[in-house]
Amino acid sequence: MSRYEDRNREWIPRTSLGRMVMEGRITSLDEVFAEGYRIQETGIVDTLLPNLQQDVLDINLVQKQTDAGEKSRFKALVVVGNYEGFFGLGVGKAKQVREAIQKAVVDAKLNVVPVKRGCGSWECVCGDPHTIPFQVSGRCGSVRIQLFPAPRGLGVVAGEVAKKIISFVGIKDCWTRSYGSTRTVPSFAYATYDALKNTYRMVSPTDWMG
Repeated sequence: MSRYEDRNREWIPRTSLGRMVMEGRITSLDEVFAEGYRIQETGIVDTLLPNLQQDVLDINLVQKQTDAGEKSRFKALVVVGNYEGFFGLGVGKAKQVREAIQKAVVDAKLNVVPVKRGCGSWECVCGDPHTIPFQVSGRCGSVRIQLFPAPRGLGVVAGEVAKKIISFVGIKDCWTRSYGSTRTVPSFAYATYDALKNTYRMVSPTDWMG
């Protein structure tokens, strides 16, 4: 029995990717994304990122009017990350706060993506992966955000939500600029998620002005 099998005795893979991870044929998420696989089981992330951390970004009470009356549920927004270049964002809804958070964690794990880190600041050029390698942007709804490389020691200059998400990736220094309804936590969070995903492709100024 491999160490991957031992770690996941209670996890029964349902996909071919899950079976390859269970058997030890795939040993890192870098391999998963390099081959273009889609993550459909949380067991894959639990196995390959055993030190994944999580935090709740937002909890709201959502009310819906039905024929039977008003139904209330909690909606949780959660970020997960390993502080070493992988993170995910997820949403969960349930009647109980704890259950909503659990669903959001599952969703976040299924949405884990890699983030490219580096030293893209002309003020620093230290060579260590403490910031992003180049300017990127992202959007969600009316919210837009730009991320810029920053010199070592600056810290993450961003709103509370974006700062927490960026930190979960392992980025220690970063400038940001945002536009739109940034007080809308889910939109601001997913705009940041979109920008960080874009570290794997160059974004031109025309993309930003869109």
